[in-house]
Amino acid sequence: MSTLPEVAKAAKQQMHRSVEGTQRELASIRSSRATTNLLDTVRVDAYGQQMPINQVGTVAAPEPRLLTVQPWDKSLMGAIEKAILTADLGLNPSNDGTIIRIPLPPLTEERRKELVKIVHKLAEEGRIAVRHAREEARSEIKKVEHVSDDDKHRVEAEVQKLHDDAMKQIEEIVEGKEAEIMEV
Repeated sequence: MSTLPEVAKAAKQQMHRSVEGTQRELASIRSSRATTNLLDTVRVDAYGQQMPINQVGTVAAPEPRLLTVQPWDKSLMGAIEKAILTADLGLNPSNDGTIIRIPLPPLTEERRKELVKIVHKLAEEGRIAVRHAREEARSEIKKVEHVSDDDKHRVEAEVQKLHDDAMKQIEEIVEGKEAEIMEV
């Protein structure tokens, strides 16, 4: 059986993880600037398994509209190139034998609007996770025995405040990402 402080702490951790997860997801969505996070979701077939691209080479953004991947093992050049093409990011890598260059084409207005919709969808998933953490905490609070109703209400209010803070953080992340995407 949990105590009230344990319930509040677990809710806080779960909400924090939800916010961080949302932030990570949104970081991998392309904006008008090159960012190494763009390739975080790319998995490369290397050494008989699927590996994140940053574990087979150095990913860099030397220019605002260019990403580069410097493979540590030259024999993986083709696999890295193929992984980038099949990741459905709309990118065309070019390989010069030592480094893979990935120029980022400018985003069309239509593509920007699509990306904003994706941002809102991912943000909603984050909000749902935060709400779920709150509901879980509420049901745990009701189960705690040998505690006054006042204490239960106090912890419930604390959990609600954590929920509101997490929702506000997600909203700020979304606004920042939306502005970044719509920037021409």
